[in-house]
Amino acid sequence: MTFSDDRPTMIEFKDVHKYYGDYHALRGINGTIKAGEFFSLLGPSGCGKTTLLRTIAGFEDISSGVIMIDGKDTVSVAANARPTNMVFQSYAIFPHMSVEENVGFGLRKDPRSKEEKAKAVAEALEMVGLKGFGKRAAHALSGGQRQRVALARALILKPKVLLLDEPLSALDKKMREHMQVELIKLQRQVGITFILVTHDQEEALVMSDRIAVMFEGEIAQLADPETLYRRPATKKVADFIGTMNFIPATILSEAGDKVEVEAKGLGRVVLDIAQAPAKTGDSPVVGLRPETLTLLYDDQKAAERETEGVIDEVIYFGDMTYYDVYLGGTDVEVRLSMRNVPGRPVLDVGTKVRVAWSPSALVLFR
Repeated sequence: MTFSDDRPTMIEFKDVHKYYGDYHALRGINGTIKAGEFFSLLGPSGCGKTTLLRTIAGFEDISSGVIMIDGKDTVSVAANARPTNMVFQSYAIFPHMSVEENVGFGLRKDPRSKEEKAKAVAEALEMVGLKGFGKRAAHALSGGQRQRVALARALILKPKVLLLDEPLSALDKKMREHMQVELIKLQRQVGITFILVTHDQEEALVMSDRIAVMFEGEIAQLADPETLYRRPATKKVADFIGTMNFIPATILSEAGDKVEVEAKGLGRVVLDIAQAPAKTGDSPVVGLRPETLTLLYDDQKAAERETEGVIDEVIYFGDMTYYDVYLGGTDVEVRLSMRNVPGRPVLDVGTKVRVAWSPSALVLFR
């Protein structure tokens, strides 16, 4: 996935702070969001992501700093005067109204004729896949349909930025995955900036051009999904995004653009400096993702490196099997994933195995 940095900036944060009494909710937020970007604010509960979204919308004031939207300082701009609109977690659908009355609610003071407004409502409903639903009662809709109504109501006002506060959290898994794809298509169709707040790592990885990972009111890393997943800036980001194995390591030498380490159960390995993010003062560990480890069957040979191990646990998922494996006669246990294909047996606990891996898949945290 690639994202073009040459798009104009739609939103810019300059040292944004927010206090609630003594509680420091946002701690020096800096960064930009581009026009037409699908951007996600990702983090655990209480990290400040919803607070940051609400400051963009104008529902919360900031304590210091600057938020620019489309080149303008928003300090004195009321929420209803900003080029933004929000889809809330609860959807905020009026149950006593019809679908078309809900979608057209924001056009009450619009100077256009009744016919023009009706046409705009119809176009918005068609855009979100609800053509012909206008006369239906809102209270009779499914969760996915209610969410589409909320999207249509937000988009009919033609905002430059659509703010989405965990809009998929109330849906079941299958509907949530379906709506993720629908939202991606919708964003491409309308071409405006979408900013999504979510605590779901997979959701953010699937939907976003770029992601800001937040902890305790700060942005820990802002990058595209692949960079976040393959080259996390800190162990905390790595642990939050997907699954990563952490293996104790000793740094043997560091010269130029190379770092040599001894990783427990893997042995000595030379890493490129790009695989070693900035130092944080933690005890050295190397991280690697489950899919970068492979079990070798029969006479298969490793393309680069291999290590012996013993299977401690087997977790079968149908299309995939996850193995927890002790490496090289040590107490280091790693999780690896293998796709289940015809002719490849699912191995038992206690089986001695050979594990293939690549030094290029490692990330050093220290």
